Amino acid sequence: MSPILPEIWERVLELLDIAFQPILNIHTGKTYAVEALLRNYENAGFSSIFALFDEVYENNLLYAFDLALREKTLKKFTQIPEYENIKLFYNLDNRLFLMPDFSSGNTKAILKKLKIKKENICFEISERHEIGSTINLEKIVTHYQDENFCIAIDDFGIGYSGYKLLYDSTPDVIKVDRFFLQNIEKDAKKQLMLRSIVNLAIQLGIQVIAEGVETKAELLMSKDIGCHLVQGYLIQRPTQKSDEILQEYSNVIEVLKSSKRNQNHAAKIEHQLEKIEPLHKSATMKEVIRYFKEHKNIEVVPVLNSKDEPMGILYEKDIKEYLYSPFGISILQNDTTGKSKLKNFIIEAPQIDVHSDITRIIELYANNPQSAGIIVTSNSLYVGFLSARAIINIMNEENLIVARDQNPLTKLPGNRLIENYLSDVSHADESYMLCYFDLDNFKAYNDIYGFRNGDRVIQLFADTLRTTLPAVFFKAHIGGDDFFVANKVHKESGVCQEYIRDVIDAFCANVREFYSKEDQIRGHIISKDRENQTKEFPLLSVSASIIITNPQSFYNTNMLNEILSIQKKVAKSEAQHIAMSSII
Repeated sequence: MSPILPEIWERVLELLDIAFQPILNIHTGKTYAVEALLRNYENAGFSSIFALFDEVYENNLLYAFDLALREKTLKKFTQIPEYENIKLFYNLDNRLFLMPDFSSGNTKAILKKLKIKKENICFEISERHEIGSTINLEKIVTHYQDENFCIAIDDFGIGYSGYKLLYDSTPDVIKVDRFFLQNIEKDAKKQLMLRSIVNLAIQLGIQVIAEGVETKAELLMSKDIGCHLVQGYLIQRPTQKSDEILQEYSNVIEVLKSSKRNQNHAAKIEHQLEKIEPLHKSATMKEVIRYFKEHKNIEVVPVLNSKDEPMGILYEKDIKEYLYSPFGISILQNDTTGKSKLKNFIIEAPQIDVHSDITRIIELYANNPQSAGIIVTSNSLYVGFLSARAIINIMNEENLIVARDQNPLTKLPGNRLIENYLSDVSHADESYMLCYFDLDNFKAYNDIYGFRNGDRVIQLFADTLRTTLPAVFFKAHIGGDDFFVANKVHKESGVCQEYIRDVIDAFCANVREFYSKEDQIRGHIISKDRENQTKEFPLLSVSASIIITNPQSFYNTNMLNEILSIQKKVAKSEAQHIAMSSII
């Protein structure tokens, strides 16, 4: 029986209202869910939402109040156009379990009354509100997952139990705290931390929401790193008007389309995709056994919920272990309880959107080569499965493409990839540092020491770029003794100049070993210049031409190449061998 709420609190409930904020698919801009947020608590005499729930808790009415609020929220949720196709994220107070009237089955009764499917609701639990040893987050997650509800962990990463929670009882969704997303495009450490969280979550079959996104740069960086979903003011502020929730958001779609990062990888993924017929979680074990008998070549099958969202995968070998035991078939087929045993065999599996970057797939597989594969979705719905063999095929294809565009001597990207990079920069919303390197006195060295040693010097400089510059830098070989590097400008341009200075110093120090002892002591070599005149040439060094781009300015690839080329001549006459300018 549902707990009864005193009349005074019924009146408080009437004064409260619910606002909704959309949660979108980060690849398509389509609405995946809405989060319910409490409003008008001031009208009820409370200074904050927390003050309201604290008082209800102190009166031992938290569970009764929450159930009434749950029903009010779900009723308003049904006013959203096509609500059947999205989820409702509902925030739970962890202290519910401490209430004397707490009991199971009440939410199910409300959903049945309102004709809402379980798959349409996701209970959101905050890591901020761990309440000690009496009741912990793992128990709450386990309780609602046993009832087949979706569970999301809010504010992930700011508490102390997050990673332990992923280990003990895997939630369905995590919402990464705003702290990690704010100005992430300018903070390499935040990028590294978010990438670590996302990679781990995906390996465990958990969807990741980038929460609190407020700028285009934060949206695009979250997408690049691999978040599945996005929520924040950039999309829409919470609204109390249900009809203001849209099925898709054109402002987000335009950002995704206008970004050069939004390359179409779907065709490559779909080419390798296996359209494995899935099982649904409601399947009986008799149906599972029949499935594997009819699909003898299938070793792994995705399992979906009633909305065709992936829950994980089922291994044929796990079913066979029962089939070959004396009483195994009887145990599996004993469905007298009315509950499917299939849930006990489902294994978490990585999930990615069909529009994801190919490099994400390769990175996921590289992190876990024992994985059977990756489930592929479109707008969070199952579309197919990438087996380990398919992923290896994708990796081989990508390696061939990279090899084709590499400089054969240095194995660095060549001119076509440089042109693509510059084209992306010219349309980017961030500032970039572009640097053109040219070895000084290389012709004279080549004439005296020969082409073979000249190639060794070229390889030395390529290795210097690899070892001196961080991995996030784009490093390329234009040809001959000309090189190109670039990266986003996260801090003052002086930091970029320090990196370039380090490259120059490292190369000048190491290249001395490529000279004879006599030339090292003398500090120069004698050779002929381009006019065939004999003269002294200093030992090899390198000059750098640097441009800092401005996203608010107009420029194209030809303009960038021209500026870099002109500055290169200036750099050779500078004491530091660096010439730098900014596009205004």
